Formats: sequence, C-alpha cells, structure tokens
Amino acid sequence: MHRTFTVPRLRLVLFTLSSAGFITAFNPDKLPLEKAFTRINNEVQQHSKAYETLSDASQRIGHRLTGSTNGSRAEEYAHALLTQYGFDNVRYEPFEVEAWGRDTVTLAVVPNRSDNFREVPVVALAHSPVEAHIKGEIIDVGNGLEGDFAGLRDKIKGKVVLVNIGLAAPTKGARNLHRSEKTALAIQYGATGVIMVNLVPGNVLLTGTASVTGKLIPIPSVCVSLESGQAIRGWMEEERERLHAVIDMTNTSRKIRARNVIATLRGSKLPNEKIIVGGHLDSWDLATGAIDNGIGSFAVMDIARTFRALKLKPKRTIEFVLFMGEEQGLLGSRASVDNLKKSGQLDRVRYMMNLDMTNDPSGLNAFGRTDILPFLTTVGETMKQVEPAFANQMLNQAGLHSDHQPFMLEGVPVVGMNGHLDRSVLDCYHANCDRIDLVNPDQLKNTVRYASMLLYALADADDIPTRRQTDTQTRDYLVAQGLRTPLQIANEWRWKE
Repeated sequence: MHRTFTVPRLRLVLFTLSSAGFITAFNPDKLPLEKAFTRINNEVQQHSKAYETLSDASQRIGHRLTGSTNGSRAEEYAHALLTQYGFDNVRYEPFEVEAWGRDTVTLAVVPNRSDNFREVPVVALAHSPVEAHIKGEIIDVGNGLEGDFAGLRDKIKGKVVLVNIGLAAPTKGARNLHRSEKTALAIQYGATGVIMVNLVPGNVLLTGTASVTGKLIPIPSVCVSLESGQAIRGWMEEERERLHAVIDMTNTSRKIRARNVIATLRGSKLPNEKIIVGGHLDSWDLATGAIDNGIGSFAVMDIARTFRALKLKPKRTIEFVLFMGEEQGLLGSRASVDNLKKSGQLDRVRYMMNLDMTNDPSGLNAFGRTDILPFLTTVGETMKQVEPAFANQMLNQAGLHSDHQPFMLEGVPVVGMNGHLDRSVLDCYHANCDRIDLVNPDQLKNTVRYASMLLYALADADDIPTRRQTDTQTRDYLVAQGLRTPLQIANEWRWKE
C-alpha cells in the first residue's frame, strides 16, 4: 500500500460483465486497451523525462518547502513544464496556508537538582510553537501507541514524553501512529513537550509535522537520533534521580498564499466526469525531497507528458495535480476538495489516484473497495501481458496521511499502486539525506509507465463500477478499514455515535 490471466483478443466475442465495460476492443474508433498500454509502455521506456526533470529541479531549486521562496519557484517550474508538454490550460489553484519555518532549537538533558547538562543534537518538528522554553521530567512512553499513553495516564501531565517515531518492538496486530497523532495524544494527556526518537541508525535527524491539523500546536515537539535516544534511555536507567529535559526553541509562522498546479486533459465523451491524478510537489527543507515526493510529483508530470505525446483522448477528463502544503497538513488537497464542494463538482470526481513516494510499482491497490476489484484485476492482468516484469500483486487496504485523504473522507473512490523502496532509501525519509542520488531512474520510469496504464484504463472505461459513497457509507467504510481511531485522534472523525 498477486495471478495469471490471458486477456481476450479481438477475435473473442464474449466478455465477462466486469471486463466489457472498459476493454474497448470492439469500439473501432478507440484503441484496444492492450494496444494503448503497449504504446504507453514504449513511449515511457524511450522518452521519459521524469528523472531528467527531477534532477534539474533538485539542482536549480533545492528543497520545495511550502511558503518559502523555493516553494514558489517549484510551483512556477511545474507550471512551465506542463505548459512545455503541450497543455494550454495549466492553472494555479491558490490557497492560504500558515507557513511554519524553523529558527533555533536546543535540547539539554539534566538530572533533577543537578547542573550536569548534556546537550543533545535535535531538530524541531513542524508546527511547534513560535516560541517555547520548557523544563520537565522525562517520561518514557515507548512506542507511543494509545495503550502506552493510557498505561501512564497519571504520570504524564506536566512532563516531557519520550516516544519512538516508529515501533521499536512491534506488537502483533499493532498499527503505528503518525508522529502528529502521538503528539496529539501527548497533548491530550497533558504533556508539556515531546521528544521523538528516530529509529534509523547513523545519527539521522528527521523532520515533519507534529500537527494533525496543519496549525500550530501548543507544546514543542522535537526529534533526536536513534543513538541520542538510546543514550537518554541509558542515562535514565543509570541515574537515581529523574532526568529532566530543557527545550528552548523559536520558530516563525505567517500566513502566505501557496498554489497547487493543475493541467487538464478534457475527456472526449464524458468530459464532466473527472479522474484526478496527483502527487505533492512540496518537500521539507532539510534536503531536496527527491524521494518525498520528487518521485511522485515528477512522475505525475511525466504521465501528463506521455498522454500529450501519444495524443491520447480518453473518455473522461483527467486533471494532473501537483499539490502544495501536503507536508504541513494536506493543505493543498484540502483546499482542492473544499473548492470542489463549493462549486458542486465533487460528484464529478470518479476516482482519485495519488502518487506519494510511489516507486517501482508491483501491483494495484483498490483501497478497500471490493466493487472495483474485477476491474482492477483485468487491468493488472493486461498490464502484465504487455510488460511481464509487472508483478501484478493486488492490494486492498486504505491508509491515511497523504493527499488522497481529503477525497476519501468525502466518499470519493481512491486507487493506488503498491511498490517498494530500499531500506537505505526509506532511512532518509524526511531527513537531510533525501537527495537525488537516492532515486533509481529505471524504477521511477516504472512508476510512470504503470501509473499511466492504470490512469488510461480508468479514464477510458465505458463505465466505472465504483461510485462516490454517501456519508453513512463513508463512515462504515472507514470503520471497516480500521481508520476510525486515528481519525478520532486527529479530530477528523465527524460522525457522532
């Protein structure tokens, strides 16, 4: 977030009901699905510019933090590139965002009633207060899951919690929480500060938002390396006196206007129905964000290039969207959904496909919607016939914390691709090592060609079996997918019991 099947040829007269709606072999004015996939495959293999343009942007722009000068330059770069690819309708979708920026932060650890301060390398997590100066006893909450906090409920108030970003000792069936959800729990239980421990070896410091809403949080949240976390925990075991943390930080926060970038390919027969394919263009500022989410956003732009180069004219309208503000709370995608609701156009969105750190896809993800499975099964099998290297491993599980989320919470069907990144690449997530040397050009090309095939199948289908859910159906779907609790923690569960 796996089957072999031979796709019918032109001479075959009968189709299953699930296939007949979207394989266009008997429509003489349309390319058969297999032929379209072959053309897409060849075009991307021979002419993809995803790696080339990502490399260029990484060198010329650097990081792409929303609200910064670099962020604006990235928006302009995307607009110019899509225009260069032949889109004459590229537009900005402006929205107002509270732009957070780091200034200074220090963390010192000291035993109670002692002046034996130990300075610890640290980085502030986004949306921490503009100014914070706190001292408090350190309480180790381990993995920081709900049960971990609940078990220490009487000891947390007024203290600084020490918590792992990941799961140091995974429990069977346990789902990790996002750092913002762990911070939200710390606030709920009355903590005065949060120290997140990265679990990647090599003194890697990680950044990212600690806010579930994209707004400033009331307490400082910082990240230390695995080695620093181990040292703090070791010291806690050695000392008879309790350890205290001293956090001093200043940050900046101001309202600015950021811009999503949108290029539209108008549908040939169903122009009022829309497929949105998006990826967030913004990144954090510790590196250049080549993986998160350069590989996703520049894949989206190369998919757009592919459709224009092949002069593909699918039935439905496609919007290629580069979202800003994802890292600061899905702000660009929230703005898009709000605009669609206000204009009465949300029902026109038949599917949303999100590419966020999507790399070298091995299969398709139905995001918990069983009604689309026959459709996606045949699409995947056709993709594998065109490109045998495609593993065609089907997944059917929804998740949170990327730009599909605002659409999903409004009942819009979401589809994804499940791929992989090497462990060494994942270790640089949100860290100062997320640079272009991590990107595998061939794997990025695979993302473009497989995602282009899936997008074409959705956009050109005679009918898509999946519909936007009602509010009640959306609630039940989220419960079934195990997303109710994290949404409640994030104050995004709108349904009353």
